[in-house]
Amino acid sequence: MTLTLLPARWRTLATALLVVGGSLGAQSAAAQTPAAAPAPSAGAAFPSRPIKIMVPFTAGSGADSASRFYGEQLGKLFNQTVTVENRPGGSGVVAVQAVRAAPADGHMILMGSNSPVVVNAITIKNLPYDPFKDLRPLYGIAISPVAFAVRTESPYKTMADLVAASKKDNRPLQLGNYSAGYQLVAAWLGTASGLAVNHIPYKGGAQMLTDVVGGQLDVGVVDFTGTVELLKGGRLRVLAITADKRDAKYPDIPTMKESGFPDFETAVWSAFFMRAETPDDVVDKLAAAMQKAMTSEAGRAYHATLPAAAMMMGPKELGAFQQKEYQRFKRVADSVGIKPE
Repeated sequence: MTLTLLPARWRTLATALLVVGGSLGAQSAAAQTPAAAPAPSAGAAFPSRPIKIMVPFTAGSGADSASRFYGEQLGKLFNQTVTVENRPGGSGVVAVQAVRAAPADGHMILMGSNSPVVVNAITIKNLPYDPFKDLRPLYGIAISPVAFAVRTESPYKTMADLVAASKKDNRPLQLGNYSAGYQLVAAWLGTASGLAVNHIPYKGGAQMLTDVVGGQLDVGVVDFTGTVELLKGGRLRVLAITADKRDAKYPDIPTMKESGFPDFETAVWSAFFMRAETPDDVVDKLAAAMQKAMTSEAGRAYHATLPAAAMMMGPKELGAFQQKEYQRFKRVADSVGIKPE
């Protein structure tokens, strides 16, 4: 999961170099020597070599698939090789550090998500980077809500059923999660419902959903996109999603807002980020290329196959969204006493 400090600082890139010279006197030189033509900006020669997209997840994940698709599209637009490298570990820390170690010239892109660019700043003690100062937003790719999932045979048909049962039995909510972000969402439900939460951690969403379907776990907190195939197969029920409105493909699933939690809105998302020091014109050039790729016929067809929606946020809008997410989850963490570890 899958908030505010300051947004990434923008830097101004000098675009002109005036050359004054000659052996004449100062006044004559000023009168007769014209200014040299402006030197080309960093973006004018970009890209000058292959581009790499660093993915903090294993191959086969949704973010990995999107990185490979848009890497191919960027390669066509720039007539340059674009490769994808998977560097999982440390909730994204390993991949972020690899991007920070690369030159800030736009040839290294981070596939960011909730964990490395928002949640880590709240949950990891002595985080070796500041996602707001060391990274700058490039372009938003995909976004989907979080889902509260139960097995089809579960006695819980709604979120109200789940909460009422826990209150009646005087027991904590039993909620599975597989990252710090989902743990925050589970904690949020606890504060919103006035119930204690027993967090049941998993290493991945697939194993967690297997236990939900098998009856070993009452409720899983999961990316909604991860539930789609099980929903289609009739093996899973989603009590509610955290979007601002119902999903057009699954109109029978209510939102958390409709389920009695008016402020309960958040999302799992993926987006490209750069080193904070990357020149503005390089970022602008990449952002324009991403917009072109996402709105192309190929881009629209690709997203039509995904359960997640196209995010379509440029650098400024994505930066504001990142801050909003940080603020939201920081409030939740503070309210339940979650401290960086």
